[in-house]
Amino acid sequence: MSHFAKIDSNNIVTEVIVTEQDFINSGVVGDSFLWVQTSYNANFRKNFATIGSTWDATRNAFIPPKPYPSWILNETTCQWEAPVAKSNTEHVWNETDQQWEAGEY
Repeated sequence: MSHFAKIDSNNIVTEVIVTEQDFINSGVVGDSFLWVQTSYNANFRKNFATIGSTWDATRNAFIPPKPYPSWILNETTCQWEAPVAKSNTEHVWNETDQQWEAGEY
């Protein structure tokens, strides 16, 4: 069994299912959406696809939703990173002040 992400016309993941490759190939899913295999362990395509993620065919990667407007995409990992490095004692991103703050998750 494998995980597959359903991609809409805007390259947004709308569904993730567990099924056999033959099921996807057979057209049994009954729609014209693109289905792209994703790895639960992120062994390929950079990140596991989740609803709301973007499929980037050029990067061959799933990119999670951007958590804050100021965050920057790491081109290697396709993960969003804060513009300020996180220290070991700071836990919560403050978008207004653009800094990490001590606090609970």
